[in-house]
Amino acid sequence: MAKVAVFHHTACSRHDTGWRHPEHQGRLRAVMGAVRAALPELLPEVEPVEGLPADLSRVELVHSREQIERVMQAVRRAKESGRPVALDPDTVVSADSADAALAAAGCVVDAVEAVHAGVHRAAFCAVRPPGHHATPRRSMGFCLFNGIAIGARHAIRTGRASRVLIVDWDVHHGNGTQEAFYRDADVFYLSLHQSPHYPGTGAASETGEGPGAGTTLNLPMPPGLEAGRYVAALLEALDRVLARFEPDLLMISSGFDAGIDDPLGGFTLTVDDYRTLTAELVARSAATARGRVVSVLEGGYNPEELGRNAVAHVLALRDAVSRVDSASLE
Repeated sequence: MAKVAVFHHTACSRHDTGWRHPEHQGRLRAVMGAVRAALPELLPEVEPVEGLPADLSRVELVHSREQIERVMQAVRRAKESGRPVALDPDTVVSADSADAALAAAGCVVDAVEAVHAGVHRAAFCAVRPPGHHATPRRSMGFCLFNGIAIGARHAIRTGRASRVLIVDWDVHHGNGTQEAFYRDADVFYLSLHQSPHYPGTGAASETGEGPGAGTTLNLPMPPGLEAGRYVAALLEALDRVLARFEPDLLMISSGFDAGIDDPLGGFTLTVDDYRTLTAELVARSAATARGRVVSVLEGGYNPEELGRNAVAHVLALRDAVSRVDSASLE
């Protein structure tokens, strides 16, 4: 059994925003190219796996039918015109974007299933378009459907998990994920993000409502700090969360646009910082999650840096779940 699966689908590469758009097709090529180049080091404990596209019933776990239809209508217009269609100034669809978005969501659902069944100990979903800005009623911020939210909701609804912790280290606040679970007691959303920055949400005062009161924790931080400040802040917050919330599944919104050379962010994280964060998230949540991790690609807009950081993250997942397994045998 491979300890870590890298879920992917060829349809994700066909989401064509145009090469001038930051979220272009070269991003996923960079990730999968870096993974393939590292396979001699990754095998046999890391396995590429092709997921299956989600059906619309899975997407409706998070998104309204009206929102889904708006995306589908825009895709139909793109097919008819032969040109990309903009949903907003940032968010573009092409003729194959619906297939890509359904494939991305399906990979996350399949990863949840595989980790629950013990087929793999952990999974990284190398997919696009990203998802964490897509709210239950609006596609925005390069995002069409919110894959990590769909995966978490699927896990809860099917009994694959009873409590899910989502850690979002993308440089942008995941407003869509926060909104999806803002009144939900079974999903905790923890976000470290640059502020002020797009989309303008994620204040420390946003902590959840109703049954979800206290299950949102935002860490807005300014750009340009020494990387250790960001790492320490997230890990200290994680310890506070785990003192009162016991997840049996850890999910990570792995936005690598917090990297030091990313053109859309001002954070300063390096490959070593992503290794540290990955290892510590898995280790500190191991008492209840026991190394069950599903990570989902979000941002990251310097392709070369993105590839390096993604491979470092996968290697760190492999090593971290191995340590959890070894500790459980002692």
